[in-house]
Amino acid sequence: MYATPVRQDFTTPYYRQAVHTTTRAQAPPPVNDVRDDYERWYTKSSNRMLLSLRSGIHSEIGWSLDRLCRLCQNDNWSLSSIPGLIDALFEWPEWYVTEGYKNITDSASLFSPDPEQARDRLYAIEGLFVLRNAALDEKNVWDVINHSHTLPLAINAVKNLDFEKDENCEFLVHSIDLLLMAASRLIITPAANPIPNLINIAAKSSNRTLIISALTALYYIFSNPAHHGYLSANSAALGAAIRYLPLFVDKPLIDASLNYLYVHLSHPPMAKAFLLHPDMPKVLRVLVNLLITEQIEEKVTYDVTGPIYTVPSTTHLTRDHELTPEEMQTLLELTEPERCYSWMRTMFVAKVDGELTQVDFWNLYKDAFSPYPDKAPLLVASDVIKNVSLVIPQAQAMVLQEPAQRFIVRGVDRRKDPIPVERFKCHWDRSQCSVPAHSSSAELFDHILEHLAAVEATEFPCLWSTCPAQPKPKHVLRSHILTHLSTPQASEKHPSQSDTITLPTADSPYPISVPTLRPVPPPRSTVISYPQPTIDPPPTSLTALLCIRILFRTSFASSEAAPRVDADHFGFPGVVEEPDEQELAEEGEGEALDSELEGEKRGRKAFMSIRRLLEGVRMRDNVLMGWIVEMIDAGITGTTA
Repeated sequence: MYATPVRQDFTTPYYRQAVHTTTRAQAPPPVNDVRDDYERWYTKSSNRMLLSLRSGIHSEIGWSLDRLCRLCQNDNWSLSSIPGLIDALFEWPEWYVTEGYKNITDSASLFSPDPEQARDRLYAIEGLFVLRNAALDEKNVWDVINHSHTLPLAINAVKNLDFEKDENCEFLVHSIDLLLMAASRLIITPAANPIPNLINIAAKSSNRTLIISALTALYYIFSNPAHHGYLSANSAALGAAIRYLPLFVDKPLIDASLNYLYVHLSHPPMAKAFLLHPDMPKVLRVLVNLLITEQIEEKVTYDVTGPIYTVPSTTHLTRDHELTPEEMQTLLELTEPERCYSWMRTMFVAKVDGELTQVDFWNLYKDAFSPYPDKAPLLVASDVIKNVSLVIPQAQAMVLQEPAQRFIVRGVDRRKDPIPVERFKCHWDRSQCSVPAHSSSAELFDHILEHLAAVEATEFPCLWSTCPAQPKPKHVLRSHILTHLSTPQASEKHPSQSDTITLPTADSPYPISVPTLRPVPPPRSTVISYPQPTIDPPPTSLTALLCIRILFRTSFASSEAAPRVDADHFGFPGVVEEPDEQELAEEGEGEALDSELEGEKRGRKAFMSIRRLLEGVRMRDNVLMGWIVEMIDAGITGTTA
């Protein structure tokens, strides 16, 4: 018995040998080389090969079939090169399907079979093997499928051989392969109808190869519209295809099951009947899961973040420096221009992008010293502006030629003084305390103790802002006051927390008096991520999608009916009435129509239940994706667009 070879398997030693010899130079072969490609004498017409097959001598028959099993893999060999060879090859397989199979009994399976019976069975398998493998080549395929014995042999093998016996499995597989090759020429008659036997094999066999071959043969047979009359809504082959659908890892079996399911649903009466099948919702769910399982995706990311405006979360409030009494007293004791130099060092600092108008610069100087005429006389404005470059080398007086001339001093800015932090401000006496803010919580606490010491009563309420605390003794009140004080140091931020605050717009004020009224700013990072299919779906997914599409169109058939236009409805869209009982009785289709409507109702309900699953399906092709979107929308509304 020989295993079924693959026609273009470059890993087999024989094929490598054949390729090697065909690419060699055209040199005469060695005399003692007996490899198949060089034994020219028995590949010619009227040679020993055909004579051996018809000789009736078992040793010659075995030799001939052994050589033919090797030659049928060679692309350079054709059956037509030996006239009469095909007729001879059919003899042993035909004997087996008519008489030889009867010799296979249970006792022969348990014990050693009769050597002669085993030999004859081997001849039949080898002859069918040569026909099947030769038909895989284009030069031989028409010679095999157009032969008058091909279809009768395949049909008789399917009808007569018991598929549950292991001895028949290989012969049946080769016979079914010949049957599906010649399916286009098959004309089914009561005497030659392999469909029931193929259905029986697909439904009851435990041999995976036989199941795949039977389902594939049924697919090719029912692809011919002339054979649609043999389809059945309760076919056992349909149950087998449904049973094997969840086996996603077995691609050949899934492909055969999907092909049969597709050719079954392609017949409209079968599609309508399938809506009433108890397993219809499960089949839909399995088909959608197959689409999701087989899709290959990549993650696509788009950053749509707009401009972000931020400010530091911790703001340090400052104000322009003003001369203190001590600084003024020191400056009044100096003479010009030393007084002007010292005044500039006290009031200004160097800043690259800073600028002041010359008028403001002179007015600051004049306002500071004009109230003291008894001291040193004031410098003129030009001398004051000129002295800026002497005190601050980076500063420079210039004139900007703009629409209106501007006289400025660039490279200088006012010195800034920090404003005390308001969180250390005293709010005693219901926020009426006039003492300026303190620099720390310790200073603030000492100050509040002074307020407590000034009170003579032993018990009195807390006077901090709006605190509602009842009167307490002084020693209790000291501890209570600590609850109103800020911590000496700001609380630590989480590592993921930013040091800046996002503003709604570039000109939004910050800080504001009521922080809760600040408009909601945009998110700092707006990244859109979504999966996208990278390649087109495989054939199994496309077949599954076609099955889903057929069921979808069948389920929503009545929702696409045109609205009635009459005196009662005025042609309003969507007004579709069911025919009344009298009309159904007149048409004689009441029961059938009720069945169809019930099936459509079940179908729409099933599609609404898988809407979430369909949302996870993504197709690279826009047309196919449009099908998915249409089914999702119909699952929401219950109608088609």
